[in-house]
Amino acid sequence: NEKSYDFPKTENLPENYRLLTLAKIIGAIDYLYPHKYLMAKDSDQILENLVDECLTVNNRKDFELILAKAVSTMEDTHAFKFYNQLNFKREIFHSSLYAAFDFQVREDYILVTDLIIPEICEKANLAVGDKITSINGKKIQVIIEEKNKLLSTSNREGLLYRLSDYQNNLIWPDNTESRDITIQKNNSSSIIQSKIDFINPADKPRIELVLNFLKAKQQNKRENQLSDPNIAYFRIDQTFSFIEDVEDENINAEMEKILKEAASKEAMVFDMRGYPDWGGFVYTYVYGYFSKKDNFFGKYFQQNLNNVGTFIYNENTETYFPKEKLYNDHPYNGKVFIIVNQETLSASEWNSMNLQHIFPQAITIGQQTAGADGDIKKLVLPGNYTLEFTGNAVFYPDGKQAQKVGVKIDKKIEYRDSDVLNKSDKAFKLIESLMGR
Repeated sequence: NEKSYDFPKTENLPENYRLLTLAKIIGAIDYLYPHKYLMAKDSDQILENLVDECLTVNNRKDFELILAKAVSTMEDTHAFKFYNQLNFKREIFHSSLYAAFDFQVREDYILVTDLIIPEICEKANLAVGDKITSINGKKIQVIIEEKNKLLSTSNREGLLYRLSDYQNNLIWPDNTESRDITIQKNNSSSIIQSKIDFINPADKPRIELVLNFLKAKQQNKRENQLSDPNIAYFRIDQTFSFIEDVEDENINAEMEKILKEAASKEAMVFDMRGYPDWGGFVYTYVYGYFSKKDNFFGKYFQQNLNNVGTFIYNENTETYFPKEKLYNDHPYNGKVFIIVNQETLSASEWNSMNLQHIFPQAITIGQQTAGADGDIKKLVLPGNYTLEFTGNAVFYPDGKQAQKVGVKIDKKIEYRDSDVLNKSDKAFKLIESLMGR
C-alpha cells in the first residue's frame, strides 16, 4: 500500500490526487476484485464518467460523492462501510437528524415498527403499523434507488436490511428538521398527509430515550434464543463463551463434552444470523467431532501473483479443514437446521457452507445472506480513506456462485408486515413445525 497522502478533512484534494484516488479504485476493480464480471454492464461507463467529473469537482463533499458512487459500482457488501469514512457523510446521506420511531424499509414504503418518542409521533398522527410512502414529496422507492447508487451491497435484500438499521440512519432524503410525509394508515386504504419533526442530537433528553430504546432492542436480540431441551442451539456470535474461562490445555476436553451433549439431542440448530466471535468453533471443533476426514465444502480462489488480475484455485487443505482431526468421527443422524439472514456475512457465510457439508441432512432456512464470502482486501487511498472489498472468490464444490446470491437456502422465509410488527421469529416457528411440534 502507498501512504495515505493525508489532507485536511474539509479541503478538496488537488486534481492529481483526485485522479490517483479514482485510478486506484478502478485498478482494484480491474485487477484485484474477483467478481468484476458480476457488476452491472454499464459500470465501466459509470466509472469513466466519474473520472470526467473528478476533473472539475471543486470541493471535498462533491469529491466524496464521486467516491461513494465509484465504490457502489462494485456491488459488494464488504465495501458497504466505505460510506462511514466519508467526512461529509452526514450531508451526503442526510443522517444528521434521527427519527422519533423505529422502522423497516420495504420495497416502496417505510413500515413504522415502534414509537420511540410517542408525543412526536402522535402529533404527526403516526402509529405503529403505518406505512410512510413519501417524504418531502419524494417516493420511498425513489429514495431507495438514490441510496443504491451511493452504497455498495451485493444484493437487494442486503440493501434494504442495511437501510432499515436505525443506527446507520441512511434512508432519509434530506436534513430538514420537519418533514412532510405521506402515510398509509395501518390496515386501511386511508392516505393522509402529515408533518413530523426529527430529533436533533443536541436534544439530549430525547437522544437519551433513543439510546435506551436501542440498548433494549439489542438486549432483546441477544436474548432471542431457541429453548427446547431436545434441541442443541448454537449462535455463531456467542460461541467464544464456551472456552472464555477455560484453561488452554482443557479446551479440547471441554468442547468434546459440549459436542457430545449436542449429539445426544433430537436436533441441532446453528443460528448464523451474526458474525462468528470465534473462528475455531465450526472450523476446528464441529468439523473435528462430526465430519469425515476430508471436508472440501467449497472452492476458494485467490490472487494469482504470477499474473495479477487472474485467480487460481487454492488447493491447500488447511483452507478447508485443520491438518489434524481432534476426535474420531461421530456421525450425527438427527435433524440439523441452519438459520441465515442478511446478517450472515463473509465468515458467517463460509461457516454456513461448511456446516452444510458436514451435515448433508441439514436444512438451511431463512433469508438471503449478504452475498460477500471471501477474505477482505484493503487498499489505502489518498485523503486517508481505506477501500475494503471481497478479495478472494468462494464457490460451492459444484461451482455454484456464492457472491451476490449468498448461501444455498432450502426453505426461504418471507416476513410479512404483521410478522415484523409482532417481532415474530419465523425461523424458530418453522423449525418447531418441521420437528412436528
